[in-house]
Amino acid sequence: MPVIETCRLTKRYGPVTAVDQVSLTVEAGQVVGFLGPNGAGKTTTLRMLLGLVRPDSGTATINGRSYASLPAPARHVGALFEVSGFHPGRTARNQLRIQALATEADEARINEVFALVGLTGVAGMRAGKFSLGMRQRLGLATALLGRPDVLILDEPANGLDPEGMRWLRDLLRGLAADGTAVLVSSHVLAEVAQTVDSVIIMNSGRLVAQAPIAELTARGALEDVFLGLTAANPTPSAPEALR
Repeated sequence: MPVIETCRLTKRYGPVTAVDQVSLTVEAGQVVGFLGPNGAGKTTTLRMLLGLVRPDSGTATINGRSYASLPAPARHVGALFEVSGFHPGRTARNQLRIQALATEADEARINEVFALVGLTGVAGMRAGKFSLGMRQRLGLATALLGRPDVLILDEPANGLDPEGMRWLRDLLRGLAADGTAVLVSSHVLAEVAQTVDSVIIMNSGRLVAQAPIAELTARGALEDVFLGLTAANPTPSAPEALR
């Protein structure tokens, strides 16, 4: 059974259909890239998976259940969306100590995730002094506290330098090797191609494609799909500017 699954998931905002009958799956041990232009419906889909947005119809499940019905969901699902919500006057360590209450993580686990994301040396620094890349790493540390078997990450590479991008790629691949299901949205096509096992592509609220990355690249179809989307939805420096 897929770890992450949506079935005919639909969300409307007045006359606008943000997500239109989207059915997708993510298996354990996979890193899946979630791609599409701005306004494609990716973030709305992720928010419905996490119970932050109520669908008008269809279902969104994790391990066969809605997020809200999971026992201790923070220990099963790690999520990264906005990285601007950290209290600027609170140290990184205290940020994680507060989050650890939801996952029952102890100080040893806090130290472990700081090491995983490369922030051990700045754990005592106030979050307000962190760069965007450092806040991304702190957000990932928060998502990993409960040793989740599912990770849902919205643009986790924003603010990372090339070394940070390589680190993120290695981290996600390592987590997948241990059985974690990773669904990650990104607007950097080249980075996705190096990181993911398969891609899910949305446009105008609808699913355009879901296939293994090797299959699409072997047929030259991945670039064709992106070129088709950007022709209909022009964005700066396409196709890398897809979101």
